[in-house]
Amino acid sequence: MMSTAEQLPSFFQANLGRFFDRVILPVMDKLPSHAELETGEADSLDQFLDRAAAQVDNYTANESAKAFVLTLAGLFERQMSRWARAIQDAGGSDMGKLNGFEALLAGCAERAGIDLMLEPLGEALTEMFVVANVVRHGEGRSCERLRALAPHLWDEEAVDYHDLLPGTPVASEHVRIRQADLERYIRATTRFWGLADPLPLAVTNPPYGQCLSSDFGDRAAPA
Repeated sequence: MMSTAEQLPSFFQANLGRFFDRVILPVMDKLPSHAELETGEADSLDQFLDRAAAQVDNYTANESAKAFVLTLAGLFERQMSRWARAIQDAGGSDMGKLNGFEALLAGCAERAGIDLMLEPLGEALTEMFVVANVVRHGEGRSCERLRALAPHLWDEEAVDYHDLLPGTPVASEHVRIRQADLERYIRATTRFWGLADPLPLAVTNPPYGQCLSSDFGDRAAPA
């Protein structure tokens, strides 16, 4: 009979896939966005209001994407914590004392035999975690770390984004999360659990930007 620890990776992978497919993608697809925001003196009040609405649209879409990163990182961290406890309960390694995202990631990866230095998913998972911290706390050490880890998340020359907040601009408010970034993060989290999954037919090369439920879907019931 399979232990809880053996079953959990496929459940976790399926639940992440469903969350991305049923929540993140539908919401992001429905949010209006504009490839370029017009600036300069408006010719009419209507034009001014249309421009303002477009700026709000793009700001809202970016804030929504950042909120999804925060949720996704929290979900993945809870999954790792639960898996670590299940391994310990089964008499495995003493993983119950692992606290915090990065400690859990390192411990769970070691247990699963995943070399995060070789697997590019290690970079994506760490980036996702630091983005989540910046979304949560704003300026500070996490923001400085993110600037070093992922400078591509900033684009000072962007023509499709304006910070709506008054006052001196701050770096944490200019983090840009696009759908491609969300896809990198969901691919990294689902690939992690696929590599950790000891069961037959484990999905170790999950899709992204597609309907994930068709690949993970009903392979595992909700945990």
